[in-house]
Amino acid sequence: MKFQPDRSDAQTITGYGPGWIAVNADRLTHSVIIGSGGERLDWECARFEDLSASHFERLARLDAEVVIFGSGQRGRFVSPAWLKPLMARHIGLETMDTHAACRTYNILAGEGRKVFAALLLTEQ
Repeated sequence: MKFQPDRSDAQTITGYGPGWIAVNADRLTHSVIIGSGGERLDWECARFEDLSASHFERLARLDAEVVIFGSGQRGRFVSPAWLKPLMARHIGLETMDTHAACRTYNILAGEGRKVFAALLLTEQ
């Protein structure tokens, strides 16, 4: 799917498909954390089963209001214990499938929110 975003200064996801997303003109095929302020960080996990508490501790160190977690081809929830570092910093976390996370991230980024998307990009 290709997006035609409204005018925004925020970094946006301009397209996605099975196992990839496009951020502006760059096509990414590995799991990634992107931020509305232009941040783009590799996220060292290829599958949902590779996730651990340390992945969410890293998200808690971001300067975010909310993190959108794209859990792959379907919505899957992680252990609530892994979310404690985010809760301690009052950072919201929303979980959904990766394609829905891309759309939600763009909406929030376009509103000027301090949002990050942590996206699992695996072949579907």
